[in-house]
Amino acid sequence: MSKRVLITGAAGYIGHQLGNRLAHDFTVLGIDIRTRDDLDFPLQAIDIRSRHLAELMREHAITHVVHLASVLRASKDRRRDFDIDVGGTGNLVQACIEAGVEHLTVTSSGAAYGYHADNPDWIDEDQPLRGNERFAYADHKRRIEELLARYRKLQPQLKQLVLRPGTVLGAHTRNQITALFAARRVLVLKGYSSPFVFVWDEDVVNILEQGIRQNAEGIYNLAGDGALTLREIARRLGKPRLVLPVGLVRTGLRVARWLGRPTGPEQVDFLRYRPVLANRRLKEEFGYTPQKTSAETFDYFARHLRASER
Repeated sequence: MSKRVLITGAAGYIGHQLGNRLAHDFTVLGIDIRTRDDLDFPLQAIDIRSRHLAELMREHAITHVVHLASVLRASKDRRRDFDIDVGGTGNLVQACIEAGVEHLTVTSSGAAYGYHADNPDWIDEDQPLRGNERFAYADHKRRIEELLARYRKLQPQLKQLVLRPGTVLGAHTRNQITALFAARRVLVLKGYSSPFVFVWDEDVVNILEQGIRQNAEGIYNLAGDGALTLREIARRLGKPRLVLPVGLVRTGLRVARWLGRPTGPEQVDFLRYRPVLANRRLKEEFGYTPQKTSAETFDYFARHLRASER
């Protein structure tokens, strides 16, 4: 049977690349609350919380779903964000079951492990998912994975592939994390190395495509080999470091929140306790070796960042 793929968040950074790639060989339908006109597949403006998802899947005889839609930048309405992330995922999974979808791919995040002082040096997929209640993104990803685990037991006919990416970077990636690297000086917390693992955006698209083609199942971290500390990142960018004590940064973030900015003192833990993802299972069990290491991915991003700054 020919694969017929539905992609949520299909107008997004990874979603549109994946859809355009898959459209060469498969029937692809995208859904998103945004629109764009550079797609090789049809895109419908539908919220993942819609009651009509199962009907849409049946109408288009969808066999595979790739769930990329997510709230990346937390709003002031935590209940709304939870409803979209967790409630929307539950609605989507239930629609897959009602429509007889065979395979579901979900992009979770390394953030689902949480930012904790006792995180191991390298985290593999057996590490408990602890998230952080204070970080909406990490908390929601953990709760989504708990929901998916329940469905794996209750509805095993729906095959699941769950991917936990580290920090995704490409030529044109711009988000809250890359803003740290675009600043004139790179913030470093005194006494903390803050290692980052990076994964090239094209590797992410390749992995998603391979999962669809092979009907792959399982749970895998997505990261290039190795990690970079913020000191190494500053050196590679050719920028000076701004080394500050944790207490001072926490106070500054508390003031920023008081001034109405979407941040807060809890963000300190985001830099202090980075989850560093091991990729052994991705390579040995899933069968994909990232084309770029963490360092090569960052250097690729940095070259394009410098060009844009010029």
